[in-house]
Amino acid sequence: MAFFIFRDMDKKYILSFDQGTSSSRVVLFDRYQQQLGMEQLEFSQYYPMDGWVEHNAEEIWTSQIKVAKQLIGKLDINPLAIAAIGIANQRETTVVWDRETGRPIHNAIVWQDRRTAPLCDAIRNNPIALHIKKVTGLVIDSYFSATKLNWILENIPGARQMADNGRLAFGTIDTWLLWKLTGGKVHATDVSNASRTMLFNLYSMDWDRDILNYFNIPESILPQVKPSNSYFGETLPSLFNGYSIPITGMLGDQQAALFGQRCLEPGELKNTYGTGCFMLMNIGENITHSNDGLLTTVAWQIDDKPVYALEGSVFIAGASVKWLRDGLGLIKTAEETEKLARSVEDSMGLYLVPAFSGLGAPYWDMYARGVLIGITQATTAAHITRATLESIAYQTRDIVELMSNASGIVIKKIKADGGASANEFLMQFQSDILDIPVYRPAITEATALGAAMMAGLGVGFYDKTDLKSDLPGRKVFMPKMQDDLRSKLYGNWKKAVQKSLGWAREN
Repeated sequence: MAFFIFRDMDKKYILSFDQGTSSSRVVLFDRYQQQLGMEQLEFSQYYPMDGWVEHNAEEIWTSQIKVAKQLIGKLDINPLAIAAIGIANQRETTVVWDRETGRPIHNAIVWQDRRTAPLCDAIRNNPIALHIKKVTGLVIDSYFSATKLNWILENIPGARQMADNGRLAFGTIDTWLLWKLTGGKVHATDVSNASRTMLFNLYSMDWDRDILNYFNIPESILPQVKPSNSYFGETLPSLFNGYSIPITGMLGDQQAALFGQRCLEPGELKNTYGTGCFMLMNIGENITHSNDGLLTTVAWQIDDKPVYALEGSVFIAGASVKWLRDGLGLIKTAEETEKLARSVEDSMGLYLVPAFSGLGAPYWDMYARGVLIGITQATTAAHITRATLESIAYQTRDIVELMSNASGIVIKKIKADGGASANEFLMQFQSDILDIPVYRPAITEATALGAAMMAGLGVGFYDKTDLKSDLPGRKVFMPKMQDDLRSKLYGNWKKAVQKSLGWAREN
């Protein structure tokens, strides 16, 4: 049930916060879910040790509020015309802050971070492992928030005592942004983000006390869990020219993209091509578990009915293009990759397995490391670029096969979104290697749209009939590759993956 009845026609817009792994962006949508403008700002990435990835949570906040103000100013929008704010966010990334000062006690530990891999290994040999897998729907992996939070409490001086005294607050990025937007008045999250912590029970739809006790995490540190279309609070008046804007929608970024792509019926799925690559399939209101490396997660909860999803996670997708730019200096912008990849007929037998932070589904190997194989003297920057883009498509096929087997559903198309979906070479190669059509909407920012749609529902700005129409202006990529070439290329990819598995453990 909406907490506001939308009658004020002067309120014409929804402001969507899309806080990602490498950048903070904000998008403004109108009553017809049309994108009116977007601002985006990259922020710093920190790699203090091999396998460690951190963000400065204060920088995330300042970058997010900066782009929001910039967009409002650029479009000359009166904040009074904004009906609500929706938040989508990078999931699993863990922030712990002091309730009294409002300051983080350590850098945010990013979802890609592998520092707690040894702890995860130990958990697998403990009786709690079966309970965790059953009630959370997740595999035991350092990807999720639980072991990151445990690490902070055990390793940051004074953290344990502060937590026991009720002084610390934990949150994923949505919770952190909500805290800052409301001036510390609200400490809450939604069910989709809670389900990514490895602390949340899908059956009771609450924090699981057995898991909290195992990790020695006091419940006082945790946010309140609410449905995704809840009234979460209002912004400080000082942030937007003296006007408080209600925050009425929150979703983890991948669930937001599923919602934004209109995957509202069981069996519908999307793939988001961002820093990582994440495929989600709507499985309806009944919990289904996979024994093949897929995750069961909360897609969203509107009012009192949760909807669940199966998910396959690829850790490194668009991040590999960023590596070409920042790590190798082969390109100056991500947009260059399409032309560069098309400048050669093929990758000339070159394969990149971008296991920079281990491998997700279906391998779930925290110790896998990157492999670039097939190099010859004839290898050029164009071949490396093409192999990088192709690796994104190969990893997606890994997930599609797993998803089809686990669900028993023949997957006939994929809905694509995210920044890398703008690359038409990648989209065509994706269709070719899957042998199914790839549908890309004109609005590739489905994550931001999903958060806006949820916030619009929460404030009564949209109703459920607004969600039923397809996104306009879609482009369809049809497969053109011959079967024998498709089989050869994918077979060689699987061989390359085998070279990467377990490398960090063995070396």
